[in-house]
Amino acid sequence: MAIFSYQNLKKILFLLEPETAHSVAGFGLTIMGKLKPIRDLVKKEYLIDDKMLRQDFFGKTIPNPIGLGAGFDKNGSYIDSIGAIGFGYTEVGTVTPLPQDGNAKPRLFRLVEDNSLQNAMGFNNHGMGEMASKLQNRKNHDMCVGINIGKNKLTSEDNAINDYEILIKNLESYGDYIVINISSPNTPGLRDLQNEDFITKLFSMAKKLTKKPILLKIAPDMSSKEAIALCKIAIDSGADGIIATNTTIDYSLSSHAKDFGGISGALLTTKSRELFKAIGKEFHSKTMLISVGGIDSANEAYERIRDGASLIQIYSMLVFKGPKLLKEINLGLIELLKKDGYTHISQAIGANHIQMK
Repeated sequence: MAIFSYQNLKKILFLLEPETAHSVAGFGLTIMGKLKPIRDLVKKEYLIDDKMLRQDFFGKTIPNPIGLGAGFDKNGSYIDSIGAIGFGYTEVGTVTPLPQDGNAKPRLFRLVEDNSLQNAMGFNNHGMGEMASKLQNRKNHDMCVGINIGKNKLTSEDNAINDYEILIKNLESYGDYIVINISSPNTPGLRDLQNEDFITKLFSMAKKLTKKPILLKIAPDMSSKEAIALCKIAIDSGADGIIATNTTIDYSLSSHAKDFGGISGALLTTKSRELFKAIGKEFHSKTMLISVGGIDSANEAYERIRDGASLIQIYSMLVFKGPKLLKEINLGLIELLKKDGYTHISQAIGANHIQMK
């Protein structure tokens, strides 16, 4: 029996303004991180650590392939409790060199009818100094932690590379991998950096500063041809992997959508899956691929894995379905692997493309 009913808790949280609800949930996770008996009890209920799903990446053993997507734990405050609710790894940030408030409120919206979220947060965070402190002082050093980095809003495009350099220099020793975020729609001009010249310079600089894996996170609002070309440039320039995709600015997906910010959740599922399939076909055997965007079931997660994802990430669907979703996906993946005659998840990665050859 579950320790608590998230669906009952959700009724209360959804009475609150979305950003307030996020803060309340974050407070709960912070408290859990300080109370080991509670954390252990929750972990026993939700965390699936099975040999069929266990993988070694980024110098850590990851118990299952589901990670928390960037944007939820902006300041590295919940690392000690994220594993307890079922995540195999986590990604903190997006963090910028200087603290910043982000965009004007309201900037986070529930599209309840669509099981989706829309945000225009704008990289609100406490800056790299506090992030370094949180990562250094965390209790759970076994947890694989990625650090998602981005430029400050007031940093010009011409000087953007300096922000990424500062972040890598100051944070690379505290995380297991680094993610370059130039795909958020909520910082003016950021997506303009998704070009050959900037990516080449960026990864050339970054690879000189750290031996940690560095991944590029891309937007879903481009053609598969454009995405493949962009990923190839990044990989040729030293990227150790690709995360696809960030939120979408395709507001035609819902009549409930605002005309600003990025949409995530169920509305993003098809767009993210189709773009990832194209990327996976091209790169699944050449680099690490992580799929994110509207993953809400074991079947959806398994399809992304068979399309080339070594790992997946969830954020918005956690808001709508709670930690029980993570357990259901992991247990479902085990059954789907067995059904296809696999003994380990690694055998399924890219299977759709292998069978097509």
